[in-house]
Order: sequence, then C-alpha cells, then structure tokens
Amino acid sequence: MNSLKRKDLLDIQSLSVEEILLICRSAKYFKDIFTRSVKSVPVLRGKAVCTLFYEPSTRTRISFELAAKRLSADLINFTVATSSVVKGESLIDTVHTLEAMKVDYIVMRHAASMAPHFLSRNINASVINAGDGFHAHPTQALLDTYSIMEQRESLDDGTLAGLHIGIIGDIKHSRVARSDIEAFTKLGAKVTICGPPTLVPDDFKLYGVDISYNLDELLPELNVINLLRIQKERQKGSLFPSLREYHRQFALTVERFRRCRDDVIVMHPGPVNRGIEIDDAVMESPKAIVNEQVTNGVAVRMAIFYLLAGGAPLEEMNEE
Repeated sequence: MNSLKRKDLLDIQSLSVEEILLICRSAKYFKDIFTRSVKSVPVLRGKAVCTLFYEPSTRTRISFELAAKRLSADLINFTVATSSVVKGESLIDTVHTLEAMKVDYIVMRHAASMAPHFLSRNINASVINAGDGFHAHPTQALLDTYSIMEQRESLDDGTLAGLHIGIIGDIKHSRVARSDIEAFTKLGAKVTICGPPTLVPDDFKLYGVDISYNLDELLPELNVINLLRIQKERQKGSLFPSLREYHRQFALTVERFRRCRDDVIVMHPGPVNRGIEIDDAVMESPKAIVNEQVTNGVAVRMAIFYLLAGGAPLEEMNEE
C-alpha cells in the first residue's frame, strides 16, 4: 500500500493501524528531505491547497502551509477575519465558492465539531481536519505518534507496545487528547490521563485508558509525558482554584522531573504556558522534544498530502 485509498483525512478513528504506520514511515522520507539544499519535491505541482482556518493557529497553520509549499502546491490562505464570513456567509456558501475555484485540498480548522466532515460530504476536494471543536486533531496525533516512534526507534517494528504514555492536563477540552488516545492505543501503548477531576471526565474510560488524579504517583511509571495546556478560552467558569494551585499539583516541575525515568520523553503540542504546566528548566532539557515535534509536523503533513494524492514510489521523486 503506497496511498491512503481515501479522499479525506478527518480523524484517527477511521484510520487503520496500517494507514497510521504508512503515514509515519512516509514522514521519515520527507523529514530526510529537510537536510537537502533544495527542500522541495514536485508532488503537488499544479494542485491548489487552501488553508481554511476559522480559529487562531500558529504551528498547525504554518506547518500545513510549509508542507504544501515544499510539495510545490499553489497555496491559498483563506483568512476568515477578512473574508465574506464576517458578512454572514454560511459555511456551505463558502464551500461552493472554493469548489468553483477548483481547489484540490482544503485544510480546515473550525470551532464546531464535525465541521470538516460536513465539508467533505459537500465538496469534491480532499479535506484534511486541522482541528474541530473538542472532537479531533488527527494530524497532531500522527505527528505525536511519529515523534515517539522516532525517539524509540520503533518505526520498523510499527508498535508502541510496552510504552506507558501519560497525557496530563486539560483533557476535557482537548481534541489533541482524544486523537492521541486513539492513535496510541491502536498501536498498543498503555495510556493514563491525569489532571484535576473537573478536567478529566470519568467517561474517558470508554477510550480504554486509565485515569489518575495524582501526578506524583504516576510520573515514575511513564515512558512518555504528554503535557497539555489549560484551555481557558474553552472553559465556562473556573474548574480549579487557581493557576498557582494547578501548577502545585500538576505541573512538570524540576523536582518532579528528577523523579521521572532516565529515558523519559517529554512532549507538548503547544502553545506552551511556561510556569503553568511545565517549568522553564524542564522545557530546556534534551528529554523535551517540543521543537522536534514542530519539525516532525511538517514532515507528517507532507506525507499526508502525498498519500492523499495517490502516492508514488518515493525513490522516483527527485529534487527540483
């Protein structure tokens, strides 16, 4: 299999283990391109990619745009704040406008869960979900999976079996947590979620994870610590006493970091709130791979574009 055999990439749930591994292994090839003097390949030459973001984004948006450019696509940056959306244009009318412009790929972020699914049913272009409400952020989960496998040198084995991964923080409001859980468990990892009870809903047990409210007990068991930020913009009311109290109980402080496994990996999808979920000194540790995740995000998104385009033997792609 050298393509995804599907039009869209909307969530992790619909991906098979084989498709997840195909994306990760293809990403390794595209990451190797970064070391070349010419970092582009002509995979999407003549194709148009539109980034359609209804919510703010830095890393995800720039990562997708850079991935499209490195694949030689024509890029359309749809800025909602300066578009007809502010004049009341509906999503379906925006969809029809993009279709009339013969866009080939739409990368969509939206505050409404399932909005990319709605888009995919109403347009012939390939739709890639860049985050929808609390529902899913599949490309973040794929780059997180790739980052762990790269660090553990397990890409060839194709498994996360034997790893205990902790996802710490605001689970309730996190689409990243939901997609990460689905990806990690599909590949055999044990996952424990941890945070204040108000931010770690009991119904997450349906995802096949363990739940902990005591970070100090959990940390020594973890091979991977995946920290999430407190999403105050998504919360209604105060769900914990204060940021100071959250830091005291659930931050990865220097003192807690000393009690972690020697080979632990520390991750964060960004943006990082230093001094709240993680201390500065821990962020600067070689065990923290936050910046490597950003690099890997470009490679993974290049791989997704490539595989949705039908794939081709990677060795046939030459420098421009």
